Amino acid sequence: PRFHVAAMQTAETLNPQYVVDKDGRRTGVLLSIDAFEELMEDLEDLAVVAERRDEPTVPHDEVVARLRRDGLL
Repeated sequence: PRFHVAAMQTAETLNPQYVVDKDGRRTGVLLSIDAFEELMEDLEDLAVVAERRDEPTVPHDEVVARLRRDGLL
């Protein structure tokens, strides 16, 4: 494919390990560094999307035409 859409992370795919108190209540989570970094990247992406949500959109054919004009396609 020309681009990749990342799958939504779930507790199952993150493989969390829970820290519990003496009563068995979850008080914290341990994640692998890779899972943590991927979550942080997703959070940054969502922040950019939120910041840009009011920007005007450009039709796909116009984007393609611009890329061709600029020699990028």
